[in-house]
Amino acid sequence: MSEMLITNSLYLVVLVALSIPLGNYIAKVMTGQQVFLSRLILPAEQMVYRLMGIREEDEMSPRHYAVAVMVFSGLGLGSLFALQMLQGNLPFNPQNFAAPSWHLAFNTAASFVSNTNWQAYSGESSLSYLTQALGLGVWNFLSAATGIAVLFALIRGFSRTKKRTIGNFWTDLIRVNFYVLIPLSLVLALVLVSQGVVQTISPYHEIVALETGMTQTVPLGPAASQIAIKQLGTNGGGFFGTNSAFPLENPTALTNFLELLSILLIPASLCVAFGKAVGDIKQGRTIYLVMLILFICSLAAVTISETVGAPILQGVISTGNLEGKEIIHGIGTSALWGTATTAASNGSVNAMHDSFTPLSGLVLMFLMQLGEVVFGGVGSGLYGMIGFVILTVFIAGLMVGRTPEYLGKKVEPFDMKMVCLIVLVPPVFTLLGTALAVLMPQASDWLTNSGPHGFSEILYAFTSMGNNNGSAFGGFAADTVFTNVVGGLIMLIVRLVPLVAVVFLAGNLSNKKLVAKTEGTLSTSNTLFVGLLIAIVLLIGALSFLPALALGPIADYFTAVI
Repeated sequence: MSEMLITNSLYLVVLVALSIPLGNYIAKVMTGQQVFLSRLILPAEQMVYRLMGIREEDEMSPRHYAVAVMVFSGLGLGSLFALQMLQGNLPFNPQNFAAPSWHLAFNTAASFVSNTNWQAYSGESSLSYLTQALGLGVWNFLSAATGIAVLFALIRGFSRTKKRTIGNFWTDLIRVNFYVLIPLSLVLALVLVSQGVVQTISPYHEIVALETGMTQTVPLGPAASQIAIKQLGTNGGGFFGTNSAFPLENPTALTNFLELLSILLIPASLCVAFGKAVGDIKQGRTIYLVMLILFICSLAAVTISETVGAPILQGVISTGNLEGKEIIHGIGTSALWGTATTAASNGSVNAMHDSFTPLSGLVLMFLMQLGEVVFGGVGSGLYGMIGFVILTVFIAGLMVGRTPEYLGKKVEPFDMKMVCLIVLVPPVFTLLGTALAVLMPQASDWLTNSGPHGFSEILYAFTSMGNNNGSAFGGFAADTVFTNVVGGLIMLIVRLVPLVAVVFLAGNLSNKKLVAKTEGTLSTSNTLFVGLLIAIVLLIGALSFLPALALGPIADYFTAVI
């Protein structure tokens, strides 16, 4: 236990230490300031603007910004679908994989465009190198950049006064990729390759096992480049089916730590960037603190449950719950990874979540059901938490009979309508998808387990798809027409509706005048507000999901105890 405490503490210290300079750097990039990479990258950035026929100084209204996001996502959906359906006739397909089914191709395209990266397939047995690299790898960058771009549109809404524009989507998209995602991914990919993560376009390799003499196929491919951005962009889509539990995707303790660090690095940095960009560092620090508190509490619950919650057999010394975990990672970093990947909108795994104890599964599910706001996805996690901040301010204002304000902007009815869409769309479609799946006559055939644990497998799957996560309980058979089509539609809706709501919220805020602070203005950076915000986040999550959780992991726990 002491070793786990040291590892977890080191992880948090390194995360916070790196997030501060990176957050300041991102704030400078997205506000158009010069950074140390400007001399190197600026010529390429300007060339892309010319090729696209745009001027970086041209700004968009909220409607035009939202249309750009929707058109861009629609084109991505179509191109990814087409690439998969045509992969059998395209190059860089040494294993001669045919096209997947239309419904699986739709689900995969929706998954990667929405930054969910839910995987109802195994990459090494179904997708060509071209599909993985040009399709999934590229959209790991683009979907992550879309979330950060929309976040900074919202930040401009707070920092501007009486303006009808919120920036330029294409400029935001290019800057995020050129100055943040690509440089970080390049560095991480090189380190991963140095540790043994594969990066090649050679065909799969046949080997003869030393002990059995049997022939075994070793899957290869351009994996390291995709793994780097899958973690940094909180995408999570693994190159191989078993994801970061696969030794060629996560071979050493160092790669495990770096990939873990990458999951939360940009979401944490964006809290710092938010405070810097709005001119009030305390606001970013407050949100960062709330996320850290919720994360640490969740991590402690999962670690303790996996350590002491395993069944105790007579005559056997308990080493904790090692089922479904790789020995190289053990209980400690498996619990840390599970907490990080469900707190962030990441979804990559280094252990099978289906094998976690019921209480651990409850925590992992609930982190997603909070709306992925405990760090969450790059951009989406922070604008989701800002939605909760505005909701908290609104409720506090009602309690004291005062018009609520946040960062000098009055919170009015239109703002609250947009906040409701941001906060409530994910739980509505999570529960709707779960209910529809349970009602299907063949639902029991999709499950490895029956009873409460079987229901947990369904609830976890639609929680993951309905909150842009992508992880799964291993016992759910996801590659069905129903799950692929319904799940794909849910992933698109819960991604795009809040995105558009954030854009219009940003436009409404940008058009407002600043309100001067008075003695009656609610402080949104003190200890009281931290407590209020945590309470509201937990309350919304509990009210939405407690009945479903009672039928799943809670019932599973008491069934195991009895």
